Amino acid sequence: MERTLVLVKPDGVQRGLVGEVISRLERRGLKLVGMKLMQMDADLARRHYAEHVNRPFFPGLAQFITSSPLVAMVWEADNVAALVRQTMGETDPAKSPPGTLRGDLGINIGRNLVHGSDSPESAVREIGLFFKPEEILSYSRRHEDWITEP
Repeated sequence: MERTLVLVKPDGVQRGLVGEVISRLERRGLKLVGMKLMQMDADLARRHYAEHVNRPFFPGLAQFITSSPLVAMVWEADNVAALVRQTMGETDPAKSPPGTLRGDLGINIGRNLVHGSDSPESAVREIGLFFKPEEILSYSRRHEDWITEP
């Protein structure tokens, strides 16, 4: 079973969209196995966005992501990273189709509501930045056989 990281960024928290994000991912059939409300600090921002640290937009990104609380979550399912990214839509909300989180709720690429790991490999690294192993739960749901084939 694959896991991925999802962040409801400060703009999503400030707009009251945490429940909407969770609801859409749950309706998709994904299983929430870890969640916390937190304030990202500058050190975590540098580690999380390590590939962007030397890019010209990084200072603005770091200022934004540390400006207000965010919700960090771990989701689980087969092929979960790809399913989450499909549910989120394109990074630029203007290019996201209706029915996606960003397509329905976003307007600006700088305020695109959510982050999702771009691959299973990235998810392992990113989950480790936000969660201790004991903060991620393993449990079964009664309806799992109705979501995916065994």
